Amino acid sequence: MDNREEARDFLRTRRARITPDQAGLPAYGTQRRVPGLRREEVAMLAGVSSDYYIRLERGNLRGVSDSVLESLARVLQLDDAERRHLHDLAAAARGPRTPRRTANPQPTVPASVRVLLDAITGTPAVVRDDRLTILATNPLARALYDPLMTSPAGPPNHARFVFLDDRSRDFWVNWERAADDTVGVLRSVAGRMPQDPGLISLIGELSTRSEDFRTRWAAHHVHEHIGGVKQIRHPVVGRVELMYDALSIAAAPELTLLVYTAVPGSASADALELLASWWATENADEGYSQYPETTDSPRPTGPVVD
Repeated sequence: MDNREEARDFLRTRRARITPDQAGLPAYGTQRRVPGLRREEVAMLAGVSSDYYIRLERGNLRGVSDSVLESLARVLQLDDAERRHLHDLAAAARGPRTPRRTANPQPTVPASVRVLLDAITGTPAVVRDDRLTILATNPLARALYDPLMTSPAGPPNHARFVFLDDRSRDFWVNWERAADDTVGVLRSVAGRMPQDPGLISLIGELSTRSEDFRTRWAAHHVHEHIGGVKQIRHPVVGRVELMYDALSIAAAPELTLLVYTAVPGSASADALELLASWWATENADEGYSQYPETTDSPRPTGPVVD
């Protein structure tokens, strides 16, 4: 992914959505030829010259200061995820002076996290990488995400399931929201790791195979998957509403632990209990593995020690 192109399109799309009224500028009678703010208006409000802002919007973020980035974030009314994305794009433009983390092409789930997954028995828990590939689950999460884990779209990956498996439109109560957030997460990751081969390959695959993905990718929406509510229509237990939290893993910063919880005493809590019973019955004779059968990542072997 070209950093200059990413920066150019991100700034242009953010500028286009801010009206003069939103920016606190007086409205004039003449018809505006462009949506949103003009470049010179952004420059004036951010306290930089027009020529300098034009250079930035052409994608040249090399050398831009944090104070200028913060001024642009204020003028363009960026949310927290968008502001961090802008800083990530600028950091990537600096090149070797500020090395950016590249995801491990074959991340391994730490032994301590495997033990933790086994210990979480009453609520679903998943480990995924930055590319939204599911690397390990506990039994309840495996049952919850059964359509995703068995998807013919490819190795268990949230983005592949959303855009390449039609069953996802029934699985997510609000598929449009799930699709928007999925692309937003990948955009955010691309800002941090623009040269990651696995991410580039995934985005290329989705762009080639899904018009829905291509349209959303072009919008440059960014999203951070840190917590919220998931509404799922499970084929076995019906509608389930779960709170989730995304937890960082210190020993493996490229991985995230997702834990899903239901309100105690709610219908969703009852659904989780039913789901656990169904999964145990279905797999009584087969045993359970934390690791998806189709994952490209190696499974750890040997004793559970770090």
